[in-house]
Amino acid sequence: MTIERFDSAGAMAKAAADFAAESLARGLSTSGQALFVATGGRTAGGVYDQLAQAPLDWSRITVTLTDERWVAVDDPDSNEGLVRSRLLQCEAAKARLIGLRGKAKTLQDAADEACIRLEGLAAPDVALVGMGEDGHIASLFPGNPALALGLDPAAPACIVVPRGTGRPPPQDRLSLSAAWLTRARLILIVINGAAKLRVAQLALSGTDDSEFPVRSILKRGPGVVILWSA
Repeated sequence: MTIERFDSAGAMAKAAADFAAESLARGLSTSGQALFVATGGRTAGGVYDQLAQAPLDWSRITVTLTDERWVAVDDPDSNEGLVRSRLLQCEAAKARLIGLRGKAKTLQDAADEACIRLEGLAAPDVALVGMGEDGHIASLFPGNPALALGLDPAAPACIVVPRGTGRPPPQDRLSLSAAWLTRARLILIVINGAAKLRVAQLALSGTDDSEFPVRSILKRGPGVVILWSA
């Protein structure tokens, strides 16, 4: 595990895009296809702007999501909407997108159907992950009743995360489990600000994943790079 530090969010986004493109190119070269796990958030948007320009055979690349809010794709809070508008543009629009929400009427049906869509996929070549100031990753939040399942090594690929009562998240969500995320050959954690850097450093020590769910990635991910900007 390494921490890369950058002077600006733009420089960090460019570096993350370069890391991701290199890993995807390696997957295309070795197996003829590649899988990218995308996250939401403003920081990720800058990465996607850069990654969309990468000279890759996007027709052989599959994209899925770390998590999703229970909103329509055209809602500003939709992670799928962000990926469609910022990453899947020009040549990158040829990529296959596996969303988590789908057309299911209930959260549990959506999670079950997402598991079916994800079943049989090879290990992701690269996963881009954000982290909150509480140490959450994807939609695995400290204190949420779904956290124990999300951290369970035997968890399914996608789980339901109910909205919190007086704590995050404010909306119902779907999330990949830590077990599924840590299959990725490379995990890029993009963060900014002193507070998040401090949380990442605290998470590097200790053993309780429920305190800082990001620990589950830092301890088990086969290759992890934290990219930080002030």
